Amino acid sequence: MAKAPASAQGVGKTPDKLLEIRDLKIEATVYPPGEAPKDIVIVDGVSLTLERGKVLGLIGESGAGKSTIGLSAMGYGRGGVRITGGQVIINGRDILKSGIGGLRKLRGKEVCYVAQSAAAAFNPAHKLMDQVVEAAMLHGVANRAEAEKRAVALFKKLSLPNPEVIGNRYPHQVSGGQLQRVMTAMALCSEPDLIVFDEPTTALDVTTQIDVLAAIKDAIRDTGVAALYITHDLAVVAQVSDEIMVLRHGKLVEWGDTHQIIREPRKDYTNQLVSVHRIEHEEKTPGDKPLLSVKNVTAAYGGGVVDVLKNVTVDIHPGQTLAVVGESGSGKSTLARAITGLLPPREGSITFDGRTLPAKLADRTKNDLRELQMIYQMADVAMNPRQTVGTIIGRPLEFYFGMRGAERDRRVAELLEEIEMGKGFLDRYPAELSGGQKQRVCIARALAAKPRLIICDEVTSALDPLVANGILKLLLNLQAVENVAYLFITHDIATVRSIADSIAVMYRGAVVRYGSKSQVLSPPFDAYTDLLLSSVPEMEVGWLEKAIKGRRMEAAGN
Repeated sequence: MAKAPASAQGVGKTPDKLLEIRDLKIEATVYPPGEAPKDIVIVDGVSLTLERGKVLGLIGESGAGKSTIGLSAMGYGRGGVRITGGQVIINGRDILKSGIGGLRKLRGKEVCYVAQSAAAAFNPAHKLMDQVVEAAMLHGVANRAEAEKRAVALFKKLSLPNPEVIGNRYPHQVSGGQLQRVMTAMALCSEPDLIVFDEPTTALDVTTQIDVLAAIKDAIRDTGVAALYITHDLAVVAQVSDEIMVLRHGKLVEWGDTHQIIREPRKDYTNQLVSVHRIEHEEKTPGDKPLLSVKNVTAAYGGGVVDVLKNVTVDIHPGQTLAVVGESGSGKSTLARAITGLLPPREGSITFDGRTLPAKLADRTKNDLRELQMIYQMADVAMNPRQTVGTIIGRPLEFYFGMRGAERDRRVAELLEEIEMGKGFLDRYPAELSGGQKQRVCIARALAAKPRLIICDEVTSALDPLVANGILKLLLNLQAVENVAYLFITHDIATVRSIADSIAVMYRGAVVRYGSKSQVLSPPFDAYTDLLLSSVPEMEVGWLEKAIKGRRMEAAGN
């Protein structure tokens, strides 16, 4: 078990100790609009040790310093941050004193990095095998033949299909889950002492995530590599970590073995993380007349012959929430595009408050647009970075209602109060807001149009659990006050339990299960819904092993 470093202990390699970080301090320069640049501390005096073959989970909300600390193990600062104090000791030497040459020898050999987005980490112009073996060859760990042999063995260990030939594919020719495992193989190919896993499953569906988690855990166990596992999901980190370090605002909150952190948290903040997602939402009984009706909708992209939506039928009632769940490629966001007119259906109809909506967005009236708003997953790209919060929220007021001057400003201030931010944010720019605040501004912008239905497309998936919980509570409160309906697209079953009144489960473009929340989440289940529900990580040590064992027993039974 790792121990907090003793300041009196000298630098030196021991049989077990691989990584030691002492009193780490990291700063960055920020450039507030209209103000002089200023330095801020983003990691403040954090210390940790990690033994060989062990996994330490780093957890906390955005801005906690998780990734920044993880990257410091490579002597690297992303986005202009700089290490201004402390020591980072790997294999007995302080790498911060190694110089750029020493760091180049370290990176990709002793310490490797697995990023959150595998798609962004690979060069699309080169085959997978060429990229997997590159670091091992560059550092002289192995020649081409040896590296390829090692890569194929890792592909097998990571349960990749056709391990002997998958390396001949290009990145776009494999799925997201497969690409994430290939990136893990790339990190392991150099036989490093330490791997930094930076949210490696956050962007994956739960059904894919469980396979990748199991593959990562097996690879760590079989190779004896040590790992820093960075995530904001305690249920995930509980499956792979020996110990967990909880961080907030760049400082250590709590550090202990995984079982203690999960079962007996000592700090209030840790307890909040452990108890998140316990929103109790009692489903509402639908009325006689739906607000939105999607009837037998079939659609294909670009006039193609392959349907991406297949005979989809769902209803949404006033003041209620329909959650649409399923893995990537199931048709969730495509359904939203059909409803909004961005993808006109080939067959079927969409009616709103009893009237048939024109299939194409361009043919819809201004009132059609006003009554049906959308909130996107990535608030960062949904707002103009050059506009203030007041301008962003005020734009729909001008466009739909002709509000100007004091009248508009008064309504913007009211909306900021509704989203629990206040008029003090009026003159701020998106860059000055946290992730949760940005999403709240997007919610306020949608509410400004006085819509009757809001499509929420994965609006909490990029947020930390505590922040996401706040957004869900806000949406429920606004629904109670405004009687607005939601079409809530997500792959997170915990979110579905918290907010939905009814659920549609989609698989390969079709609705495979549909009804009230209590109906859909109660057995007996169809095979896909059962897989979806059983793949949601629980905050329980050993859950992953039980889930995988259950899958194998079921497969053997079939």
